Amino acid sequence: MPSLLDFEGRWRLSRKIADALGPDAAFDGIAVFCRDAEGLHLRETGYFELAGQGRFQAERSYLWRADGAEIVVLFADGRDFHRFDPQAGQARADHWCDPDTYKVSYDFTDWPVWRAQWRVTGPRKDYVMLSEYRPETGISVPE
Repeated sequence: MPSLLDFEGRWRLSRKIADALGPDAAFDGIAVFCRDAEGLHLRETGYFELAGQGRFQAERSYLWRADGAEIVVLFADGRDFHRFDPQAGQARADHWCDPDTYKVSYDFTDWPVWRAQWRVTGPRKDYVMLSEYRPETGISVPE
């Protein structure tokens, strides 16, 4: 099973969002994990498509840090997001963002291919987001 620095590099990213309250969506792009002074900086770039509403360029960033065997995921501004143990094979974590609940399940059993499935619920949210990451080389990153 992976540890923090095993994620370093480029990954082909495919994401599907099944939304019970609205249109489904998809994201295709790359995820790049680069070393920084405290761990890894994750930048996802690509194209987001919302059913019936077109396709547009999108990106987001997170910080990944090691805390013993666990990985701590922070928002780009340093706020806590969640933590998980990649050695678990199938790791779980929760994040409360009032009034919504975010539950993630990471699957590393097919490493180096790995998946993250988010189940998000709240008064106005009800969706499942499945992301699959595959090692990739030689891809240009949209700026």
